[in-house]
Amino acid sequence: MTDWDRRHREREHEIDEPNPVVTNFAGQIAPGSALDLACGTGRHAIWLAEHGWTVTAVDVSRVAVDILQQRTLERGIAVNIVLADLERHEFAIEPASYDLIVVCNYLQRDLFPVIRAGLRIGGAVIAVIAMVDSNPNARPMNPAYLLNPGELRAQFEGWELIHDFEGKPGGVVLRRATAEIIARRPPGT
Repeated sequence: MTDWDRRHREREHEIDEPNPVVTNFAGQIAPGSALDLACGTGRHAIWLAEHGWTVTAVDVSRVAVDILQQRTLERGIAVNIVLADLERHEFAIEPASYDLIVVCNYLQRDLFPVIRAGLRIGGAVIAVIAMVDSNPNARPMNPAYLLNPGELRAQFEGWELIHDFEGKPGGVVLRRATAEIIARRPPGT
């Protein structure tokens, strides 16, 4: 059993509600094809599928994808669920394949160029990723998995920034700082 399998089995990272950054934006545009990277138990994949999106959801944890599979069956929705290790590049994001790519609470820097290429012209990426945080109450995290200020925005330089935020979500001081971005791929990129 992997560490992520254990965490999901113990419901350590269980969050059922999708992030409002995802729902607020995706709920305002016409559904298309979506990719949910490091989807966990599928809070975003499920919401997107329930709102008309054709969704592919990828995660490394067998426990997480089993939970997601059960949830999709219970709801009567279709999600293409893929068990794959993104760090080992076991899942290929084909160029110009998606209208929306979601990545929340996961940082793998070498995926950014592939995410950019994987979006169709006019497609958007939604990313919500933990940042370096000097708050002594923030949960300790491996610094390799934390963004530096301005780093996420720099990955989408030249793209249309629909939403760009760095700081405490909801202004809650005790929460870890995050970087949030919604960026649309412009023509010619």
